[in-house]
Amino acid sequence: MKAALFEKPNVFNVVQRSLRPLRDGDLLLKVEACGVCGTDVHIVEGTSRSSPPVVLGHEFAGTIQDAGTTHFVPGQRVAVDPNVACRRCFYCRRGLVHLCENLRALGVDIDGGIAEYCVVPESQAYTLPKDFPVHAGAFVEPVSCAIHGIDRANIRAGDKVLILGGGTIGLIMLQLAKNAGAARVFLVEPLGHKRELALRLGADEAIDPKVTDVHALIFDATGVGADVVIECAGRMQTAQQSLELARRGGTVEFFGVCSLGETFPIEPNKVYFKELTIVGSYVNPHTFSRSIAVLASGTVHVDKFQLDRFPLDGVHEALTMQREGKTIKSIIEPQR
Repeated sequence: MKAALFEKPNVFNVVQRSLRPLRDGDLLLKVEACGVCGTDVHIVEGTSRSSPPVVLGHEFAGTIQDAGTTHFVPGQRVAVDPNVACRRCFYCRRGLVHLCENLRALGVDIDGGIAEYCVVPESQAYTLPKDFPVHAGAFVEPVSCAIHGIDRANIRAGDKVLILGGGTIGLIMLQLAKNAGAARVFLVEPLGHKRELALRLGADEAIDPKVTDVHALIFDATGVGADVVIECAGRMQTAQQSLELARRGGTVEFFGVCSLGETFPIEPNKVYFKELTIVGSYVNPHTFSRSIAVLASGTVHVDKFQLDRFPLDGVHEALTMQREGKTIKSIIEPQR
């Protein structure tokens, strides 16, 4: 079969690759759609961890072709949770499967979905509703991560929420924050087409940081600062800025993935004086079914996103468009 194989930093090509044998509890999946995200870009550039050689792609869905289990049958359409926990370590036995000491991920450590076919453990497959759109299958994983982020942010009805970054995740977070009861949602994004989309998706204000003093605007609009600040850009500047934009007693969430080793100084006295709650949000524990539900119901709209679809041979162009912010989401459709 054809697959996009990552071998080492900046060595990533479409090749012919054999599938591993189907074992009991495995499913053979014909991949319909696989999203390309910032993590894939970082892996290829060598700034995010993986276990090469490995077929990339962790945001995918498809149709079952063969099943080494009685719980699924050929013809069923499923989305795949890529994060495989060991179920035995300290964290797994505390229910914190996403913090598993032995966590491995399809598309990062195990061959993933930028391929014509993929073998997945049945434990990672979630049945999709009838008529679930093909392109939406590529969003189940990122939406599941965003749901966990919203849970961690603890948004309450009437809160004023500030989102830094208007990429795929920022635009999903915007919708989930509104649905969580936020009275006002501000989104900061330098690219105009993403700000326009944010306004169509319900943002109360979409701010261009190149021409607007974000700090002054937020404090003028709220009087005290944002109740919740969610950093979705994965940049040092916005991560540091987020601590200044939250009100006293507010919450700052680091959701965006910054490069390994990057740091910035924090003044502990400010955290103390403002009594800030600072939280991280990592992957998607127990949120996959909820993600399918909000996508199926239209609670989260991804049909309004700019989607660029590519065959497998177009994976390099897909990565470039994602890296340069020219699209909201690049999607590989391996059967094209």
